[in-house]
Amino acid sequence: MPSPHDTLNSRRRFYAAVDVAPVDGAFAVRLDGRTPRSPEGRPLVLPNASLAGLVAEEWSAQGEYLQSASMPATRLAWTAIDRTAGLRAEMAAEVARFAATDLICYFADHPADLVRRQHDLWEPVIAWAEQTLEVSYSRAHGITHQPQPPATLERIAALAAQADDLTLTGLAYGAALFTSAILTFALQRGRITADEAFQLSRLDESFQEERWGLDAESAARADALAIDAATLGRWFEALR
Repeated sequence: MPSPHDTLNSRRRFYAAVDVAPVDGAFAVRLDGRTPRSPEGRPLVLPNASLAGLVAEEWSAQGEYLQSASMPATRLAWTAIDRTAGLRAEMAAEVARFAATDLICYFADHPADLVRRQHDLWEPVIAWAEQTLEVSYSRAHGITHQPQPPATLERIAALAAQADDLTLTGLAYGAALFTSAILTFALQRGRITADEAFQLSRLDESFQEERWGLDAESAARADALAIDAATLGRWFEALR
């Protein structure tokens, strides 16, 4: 998800202290007592202390140079503040687009160990989504595309559109992160943890890693995605 915060990437750190302060019923992230503003001129102000604290942690953890890749909560915040209000329909449609090809609806047809693992771990979450979100999902076996019922995609888009800007931003981010709307809604609603969502999104990769091992580049990528997933979990938790 592109963000106005990306303009700060590799900029030298220009502040010493980071804190959170109440302002007009919300909470501002402050750098040396001043609240940073987005390219659109909007202050980094969030609705509760937990959410602001999550963002402030990222600013505090930066070294000599700012690295936006290590600031997923800040990217989410800037996107919600600067962009989401004007892109709500598009973002809701994006969540539905991932529902149309939801990762955990595509079961392997072999080997048997992987098929069994997917069924044991994915099926309960799909069943939860069907009951809780009031949808019906088609399951596919193999890589052949299996269309989802139009009513399901309409329902997913409607649920996303009903969310506030901060939650909708998280839903769109999570659907892309996990390539799964089901896992994202399950995380947002507290059905699964961030680590569970991440691990469920990587069942195929984990199975292959158990067989063939994990190279350094893949391990680094997995670690980065795990951090993003954990941050998204805290984001949703702060909004509940």
